[in-house]
Amino acid sequence: MNLTLLTDLYELTMMQGYFKSGNNQTVVFDAFYRTNPDGNGYAIAAGLEQVIDYIKNLHFSPEDIAYLRSLHIFDEDFLDYLSTFRFSGDIYAIPEGTVVFPREPLVKVIAPMMEAQLVETAILNIINHQSLIATKAARVVHAAQGDGVMEFGLRRAQGPDAGVYGARAAMIGGCVGTSNVLAGQLFDVPVLGTHAHSWIMSFPDEYTAFKTYAHMYPDACTLLVDTYDTLDSGVPNAIRVFKEMQEEGYTLTKYGIRLDSGDLAYLSKKARKMLDAAGFPDAVISASSDLDENLISSLKLQKAAITSWGVGTNLITSKDSPAFGGVYKLAAIMGPDGTFIPKIKLSENTEKITNPGNKTIWRIYEKETGKLLADLISLVGETFDTGEKMKLFDPIETWKKTTLAGGTYTMKELLVPVFRKGECVYTSPSVMELRQFCKDDLDTLWDECKRLTNPHKVYVDLSSKLYFMKQELLNQYSPESAD
Repeated sequence: MNLTLLTDLYELTMMQGYFKSGNNQTVVFDAFYRTNPDGNGYAIAAGLEQVIDYIKNLHFSPEDIAYLRSLHIFDEDFLDYLSTFRFSGDIYAIPEGTVVFPREPLVKVIAPMMEAQLVETAILNIINHQSLIATKAARVVHAAQGDGVMEFGLRRAQGPDAGVYGARAAMIGGCVGTSNVLAGQLFDVPVLGTHAHSWIMSFPDEYTAFKTYAHMYPDACTLLVDTYDTLDSGVPNAIRVFKEMQEEGYTLTKYGIRLDSGDLAYLSKKARKMLDAAGFPDAVISASSDLDENLISSLKLQKAAITSWGVGTNLITSKDSPAFGGVYKLAAIMGPDGTFIPKIKLSENTEKITNPGNKTIWRIYEKETGKLLADLISLVGETFDTGEKMKLFDPIETWKKTTLAGGTYTMKELLVPVFRKGECVYTSPSVMELRQFCKDDLDTLWDECKRLTNPHKVYVDLSSKLYFMKQELLNQYSPESAD
């Protein structure tokens, strides 16, 4: 789909201003976020494949030009320029599924000013949404402690795109499948589901509804048991059907019950005893009913006999943290000699002061355990020797310092080239490959960093060279104190 006009009007009016003034030098823009959603200890990068599709299809159609002309704010010479517009710059990004932290550039755009300005809105729209849902999914999956988590929030998502790409992001974050059939087709991910209460209600009685469903889907027979009375009707009827299926020669494999209301801890434990006593200890008990990571965590503490979780509204909307908050800021402008002149945005809010220059990110791991120690943002071209000791310090609370002994740590650069001179040089992995990559990356976090509340903070530090460049710019642009 051509999403070229998926942009804020001011991107186009600024573009025309750059065009008229001849101000189109090469610049560096960083897309990053400032705060982890949900009070989490990390976020999950997602959405890069859709950014790639957007950039590849970036062009103004005759209909787009006609519409812009109808606004009566754009001159014909500018519209002529747009009619042949193509992205010609470079893009670097952190691969999808990577654990990321505040102030790290998730996407870096190096391009002529007009091009870099135009792509801001769409990049933020795509990265913000999918990173938010992938992060929420990772929290829910962590709370489930190894149980399968199914995403089925399509009917509650904020529109078709949010449902489809939210399902994609949820899979990257660790879900085992989705109810969204279109997402299954588009992204080649498992689609899962049972049946609704309406199925039960459409039959003369609950037993007949269960028996009919079981004969139709003997290899995926999960029965919804709370339409009338969970323990006095639903579970006994499910057990009756399971026994009859066995007597008819069916081998029950993927089977069980689903709870969608009531006290899930109490009902699941009672149902477990009933199923075990009837000879079905391997029957799965799944649950839904407005679940999120906090309720799942609570049910786990109550030793609920649930091993499969269906999570809808609260996941697909990231209900308690509905926005990711990513921003896109100018970091450098290329000077006449071809070197980048760093730029900085000041603010009375310390967290909103940007990091200047053309940067990259290094992830530092403890060599012995492979666990993540810290991230280091440096200027492009800086080199580091892991055989030498490294001093790290918090760029805001600079008295917080640590020294890593040489040979005790390893480093990996996170930003990878995606576009060079307008041509895509990156191949996106499949969603299921990204899911595994995300799982492996999450395993590099210490358990303390994955706590749902008050997680340990992973520090994102600046190299000394970048830190002193930033301080120099702060001194240069900050107003002098009054005498």
